[in-house]
Amino acid sequence: MDVQEFTAQARDALTVKRVFGEPYEKDGLTIIPAARVQGAAGAGGGEDPQSQGKGSGGGFGMTARPVGAFIIREGELTWRPAVDATRIAIGGQVVAIVALLTARAIFKAWVKARG
Repeated sequence: MDVQEFTAQARDALTVKRVFGEPYEKDGLTIIPAARVQGAAGAGGGEDPQSQGKGSGGGFGMTARPVGAFIIREGELTWRPAVDATRIAIGGQVVAIVALLTARAIFKAWVKARG
């Protein structure tokens, strides 16, 4: 596979079908899931100076995470965001650690100033 073929396949992998899932219906409710999809590709090739050999290679990476869903009920369209509880918990822990370290530094400076 040459570099052009590789990059074309990588580009084809990032389609709108990866962002919006197949809609499904149940009890008059239509749900269309949505995701954030990101990808990157790199490829290259070369030939040695004596023209005795050549080679090429490449790589492709892609990530996807749910962001929510469009919900259609009785002709009304609404958006329901996906909530990542793990990210919220980690964010709270980081804020708590920073607050404790700041309080510790202020307390140390106060003790040093007093005496």
